[in-house]
Amino acid sequence: MSRSSGLLLLVAIATVIGVLTLGPIAQDLDYHQFADRRQFWVIPNSLDVLTNLPFVVIGILGLQRCAWHRDNRLFWPFLTIFIGIFATAYGSAYYHWAPSNESLIWDRLPMTIAFMGVFCMVLADRIDVRWLQALLPLLLVGAGSVWYWAWTEVNGAGDLRPYVLVQFLPLLLVPLILILYAAPRRDLFCYIGLFCSYVLAKLLEYFDGAVFELSGLVSGHSLKHLAAALAAFFLYRLWVKHTQEWID
Repeated sequence: MSRSSGLLLLVAIATVIGVLTLGPIAQDLDYHQFADRRQFWVIPNSLDVLTNLPFVVIGILGLQRCAWHRDNRLFWPFLTIFIGIFATAYGSAYYHWAPSNESLIWDRLPMTIAFMGVFCMVLADRIDVRWLQALLPLLLVGAGSVWYWAWTEVNGAGDLRPYVLVQFLPLLLVPLILILYAAPRRDLFCYIGLFCSYVLAKLLEYFDGAVFELSGLVSGHSLKHLAAALAAFFLYRLWVKHTQEWID
């Protein structure tokens, strides 16, 4: 095992142990109380629902390009990513139409598909192409984290820890991988844009009410969807660059 691989493994193990020692994390029901509950026409929580539309567009663009480049070595993880992005539009819209723990399952499930696709893509692209074989196990782990949380909620003691790991462990490891296994300059801009957009999305989500109070027009959560869609767009640009490289 190389020194870089050993460091990644150490960080991953330390993170898993750290999260598991926190004890079960139940879903805070206040999470469903979003700042902007305005209804336009027949659509409840309208802006939180409608701001998912960019995911449809980016998902279709990505899937269309996948159809043209089936021989690219990163075809399967990118196909997974864009399926996840496309499905997120519907899962998130469904959840925001009537927010609850039950509908939240369908919001989180497609996101884990995209997260795991990104993680597998980076592992295969930067470390070793054989990591492509981990795509299906990673997808099962991602989906399992959501179903485990849902099952624990139904049985009286919700536990989000596996889902937290599925979402945030790749967020921790991917930048470290890009440092240890340097990405080409043509990719670096896309990765920087991806991470900046994702961090912005999480900040807007956290300051949902404050942004709505300050603007009086749009909530932090609605803008979070747009920032997350921008992150998805950077993934699309990364896929475009990889397919152009493959052609060249």
